[in-house]
Amino acid sequence: MTETKPNHIVRRGRLFPEIKWTQEQKIQWQSTLEAHYQRCKIIFDRVQPELLKTHYNWFIAVEADSGDYFIDKDEEIVTHMCIQKHPNAIPFIFVINETGVTGRI
Repeated sequence: MTETKPNHIVRRGRLFPEIKWTQEQKIQWQSTLEAHYQRCKIIFDRVQPELLKTHYNWFIAVEADSGDYFIDKDEEIVTHMCIQKHPNAIPFIFVINETGVTGRI
C-alpha cells in the first residue's frame, strides 16, 4: 500500500506585516541615522590615530551621548560591552583602520 504524504505548506516571507512609510517618514529616518553617524564619527576621528598603532582592525563601539567608546577584537563583544553600560543607547560600530569600515565595494 502506498503511503500518502501530507500537504503541508511552508509559509515563506516576513513574520510581521510590511511597514508602510510615507516618503517624509523615510527622509526623516534617514536624516536621523545620518545625524547619529555624524555624532559618532566625531568621536571616532578623535581617537582613531592613536588606536591605529595598537588596535588595527579591531572593532570600536561609539556611544554618542556620553562620548564613551569600547574596543575589542570581536564585534559582538564590543556591542555587548556598550549595551551593558548604556542599555538604551544605540552604538555605532566602526573598524579601527584608515576608512572605519571593512571590505570593499
